[in-house]
Amino acid sequence: MDTKRLILFIVFSFSILMLWEAWQKQQYPAPATSVTQEKPGITQTPAPITRAAETLVKEAGGKLESHEKIKVTTDVIYAEIDTLGGDIRRLELLKHHDTLDKTKRFVLLEDDPKRLYLAQTGLIGGGLPTHNTLFTAAAKQYELADGANDLQVRLSWISESGIKVDKVFTFHKNSYVVEIGYEINNGSTAKLEPSAYFQITRNGQAPLGGQRFVSTFTGPAIYSNKEKFQKVSFSDIEKGKASYLKQSDDGWVAMLQHYFLSAWLPANGQPRENYVKKLGDDLYAAGVILPVGTIDPGSKKETKIRFYAGPQEQDHLSKIAPGLGLVVDYGVLTVISAPLFWVLETIHRIVQNWGLAIILLTVLIKLAFYPLSAKSYRSMAHMREIGPKLQKLKEQYGDDRQRLHTAMMELYKTEKVNPLGGCLPVVVQIPVFIALYWALLNSVEMRQAPFMLWINDLSTPDPYYILPIVMGITMFIQTKLNPTPPDPIQAKVMMVMPLAMSIFFFFFPAGLVLYWVVNNILSISQQWYVTRCVEKERAVAKGHAKH
Repeated sequence: MDTKRLILFIVFSFSILMLWEAWQKQQYPAPATSVTQEKPGITQTPAPITRAAETLVKEAGGKLESHEKIKVTTDVIYAEIDTLGGDIRRLELLKHHDTLDKTKRFVLLEDDPKRLYLAQTGLIGGGLPTHNTLFTAAAKQYELADGANDLQVRLSWISESGIKVDKVFTFHKNSYVVEIGYEINNGSTAKLEPSAYFQITRNGQAPLGGQRFVSTFTGPAIYSNKEKFQKVSFSDIEKGKASYLKQSDDGWVAMLQHYFLSAWLPANGQPRENYVKKLGDDLYAAGVILPVGTIDPGSKKETKIRFYAGPQEQDHLSKIAPGLGLVVDYGVLTVISAPLFWVLETIHRIVQNWGLAIILLTVLIKLAFYPLSAKSYRSMAHMREIGPKLQKLKEQYGDDRQRLHTAMMELYKTEKVNPLGGCLPVVVQIPVFIALYWALLNSVEMRQAPFMLWINDLSTPDPYYILPIVMGITMFIQTKLNPTPPDPIQAKVMMVMPLAMSIFFFFFPAGLVLYWVVNNILSISQQWYVTRCVEKERAVAKGHAKH
């Protein structure tokens, strides 16, 4: 039996199993460990903050009410702020199109009961306004002026006791970061010790238009220097098994979905309490609570936080906050995926076409592995030459596998052929293949990126399955170039493999299939060239032997 072929089949099957297991981990991440301890050296979070999360659950239940909407437009976002609580009830990304209807803008936050996704904030303590309190606004519509870098929206609330609270939103030009803060003027006769909470409220539904047969993570994530990047699944929240770092003085709290995220980004060095909660049927919250401090009568205090709501653009996220770039999660192959994407992005800056960039990246990868591949193809060419001799041995020894195996080893030794040599190109490419898969799957830069002709989105499967079919054809050609296994059953399996892999690749992103097609074409060219060289060398050697 051709051991090389069997190993090739097993290795490729194992790569598929790895992909499947990775999908499961993305969809159902394992709970973090030992995350309830406080960070050494951090002052104990004040008691009002510790009690605040329970208060929020009670206040957030029930039907979502609404009041007057304030419309805000910048050069990159359109937002609607409800005067009831000052929630951000809708946020559209002007530079990104809807997944299903590209004539519409992509909506990240919305108050549709079926796809609820809001940014809510409020104050706790002393009867101060929460996300259920009605504010007033000076205008109903705001727009970033030409030449301006900032746009401020101010909501106001005044209590009967004389406490005045302004909730201030500051939008910035060419930025998905919004600063949200409270200005608290204590005009009462009592001392205030409030805390501010900032939460993202969302249902557990995955975004519409997700890729078929591909699961990507949707849910909260918490980052800190101590515990690093932690995903918290909705299922763990539902079961009361959510595990994460509750108290810290750094990091952020986010809500992730494929290609996009929203995140509260408190200033480092500020004590906070992180929380994730179930608010109702298919309704969850992830947020952070910050102490404001003591406000004496007649005095004023401010608290502010940054809120990011936008695409997972890898170049920008790490510059916005430490660790925020980790939301683009490549898993265990990050050490390969990250450099691959960096090279891909560098090429794209030159050629300005992601499809062409993938082709050039494939060429570079092929060049990097050229010596190793050439050695392997030489081994395969030698195996092809001794194929008839292997067949004769099989006919000679029949079912006596022990003697057949011994005779085959002797033949390999005599002909100076390594039967496992041809496996090396596939074995080496498997981690690169999987790493590039995650890079293409998780990179928002690929989302709706056109290539040419019928390929108008490299992040989704080929709509006409042309690339997978071409890939199957190239795999079939490779199979014909390879030595035929002496085992008839194994030979049939290898002939069916191109068809099976084509069907499997029907559901892969077009960008990944493009990589594999180009790689196969280059491999066929290299293998044909090496095989011809080996045949010429053998012919020359035989000619010298005759003389």
